[in-house]
Amino acid sequence: MIRILVVDGERSSCAMLAESAIRLGYDVSTRHTLSEGLEKIQSDPPDVVFIDAHLSDGSALDILDVILGAPSSPTVVIMTTCGTPECAERAIRSGAWDYIPKPLSIKEMTARVSRAVQYRNERQNNRRKVEIKRNGIVGNSPAMRASMDMVKQAADSDLNVLITGETGTGKELFALSIHSNSRRSQENFVVVDCTALPETLVESILFGHAKGAFTGADRAQEGLIRQAHKGTLFLDEMGELPLSLQKTFLRVLQEHRFRPVGSQKEVESDFRLISATNKNLEQMVEEGKFRGDLLYRLGAMTINLPPLRRHLDDIRDMVVFYVEKVCHRFGVTPKKVSDEFLKYLMKYDWPGNVRELFHVLEHACAAGLHEETLFPVHLPQELRINIARSLFEENRSVRRGGTNGTDFDFQSSQFLSLKRFRQSAYSDLEEAYLRNLLTSSSGDIKEACSLSKLSRTRLYGLLKKYNIRHQI
Repeated sequence: MIRILVVDGERSSCAMLAESAIRLGYDVSTRHTLSEGLEKIQSDPPDVVFIDAHLSDGSALDILDVILGAPSSPTVVIMTTCGTPECAERAIRSGAWDYIPKPLSIKEMTARVSRAVQYRNERQNNRRKVEIKRNGIVGNSPAMRASMDMVKQAADSDLNVLITGETGTGKELFALSIHSNSRRSQENFVVVDCTALPETLVESILFGHAKGAFTGADRAQEGLIRQAHKGTLFLDEMGELPLSLQKTFLRVLQEHRFRPVGSQKEVESDFRLISATNKNLEQMVEEGKFRGDLLYRLGAMTINLPPLRRHLDDIRDMVVFYVEKVCHRFGVTPKKVSDEFLKYLMKYDWPGNVRELFHVLEHACAAGLHEETLFPVHLPQELRINIARSLFEENRSVRRGGTNGTDFDFQSSQFLSLKRFRQSAYSDLEEAYLRNLLTSSSGDIKEACSLSKLSRTRLYGLLKKYNIRHQI
């Protein structure tokens, strides 16, 4: 039986929503605070969660990743009486299934519950039926699960897909995964790097050319778009496509026909388009650097990939996968990874994302080529220095000495205002307290709450603030 959890501080609306779900035949539990809701999720993970965005002891948006990370991977609906466009965007991007206004009528409540459960059932059935080919995509965090759900949706359709994300987040891997799981998987996957298209030859490269079309064209050449016939055309860094060519490509996208350079006849290409960019195309449209009508055609479905710093929980799995891959290429036995090595990697913010992580692991495997286990010493020196400095800054506040029991390092060239000093010192001490609290409680959240007199929700919020790993 489907288990539904309703978390709402307004007891009347909570009871009404619960009653609607009970009448539909579902097993329903109700709670009135975030801490109570988290305890229920921990003890008896639900299938669907309806939760008020703003409760007496905190915001559901602040712990949405914790809820989504529960063993049951619940479908989450956020409810609010005072929502904003920004909060709606944050909720959806963070993995919420829906973000809805309150109050709702009995009819609306019943419909919302029915649709959420229907989606949940269909998604679970589809997951059991089809195993997605990941093609090297690693990770099972809520953010990555949400991205893979989008891959599955894209693969099941023939819509144009726009993949956005920072450099190094794996946009080409996701595009290849969509292709590999689609009905076009047996045909070509043609990659076009728009940053590498020479302006004088771009039309010839994309559309091909007839013999004698220009000096040096001693034979006809098929373009990349034609090579993608029946398969997938992947335009990487679409924002770099010359503005002069965008109108021509828009027609190709609409008609799937084009004329090679110097040819009198049009050529057909039944391709599926996947585009990728690390730029804000909406802003480029406003600045007149990208055609709005082309953008609308590109993004029938959009997948926004999270930066690595937003899903650090996946680093352990990524390290195991990439280290094994690199060792296989080097022809050596897969290496073990020390806890210190992983701790260092978790402390870095990875501006280059997954691509940077792979290069770092490649360096580490080469540095420790003849050793069995990887340690921090095998990491690139500049990375070690960067992380070591951050670790030192973390621990500086807990060094003791002097008459007041605390030793702070004052340097005249970096002297802070009293206000900023207080803020910095408070943050350092608060983080040190939290780490000591988890150590003292052996990682037991219930015991940590008892020792600190903090609510479970407040404690989770603080742990997330300082990126301190924990389990629910």
